Amino acid sequence: MATVRLAPVLRAAVGNSKKVVAQGNTLAEVLSDLFQRYPDLKEQIQTGDELSKFVNVYVNDQDVRYLKQLATEVGPNDTVSLLPAMAGGF
Repeated sequence: MATVRLAPVLRAAVGNSKKVVAQGNTLAEVLSDLFQRYPDLKEQIQTGDELSKFVNVYVNDQDVRYLKQLATEVGPNDTVSLLPAMAGGF
């Protein structure tokens, strides 16, 4: 199972855990497994069938936008990181 690391803003949707595990051979499968157990997380991560443009997703510290997006391969010892984009200003 892959380890999924969650930014603090997402942790409430998974019982305040910093990390959870999920099964799948691709990012899409890992997220599907995750969303089945934590449905409130989906609206923060995906828009329809695509990743939200306001979330940065990494597999082993590599941005999936430069890999295969949802088709990115994920192995059982890999780490997926979910980081919502943050903006600020005055």
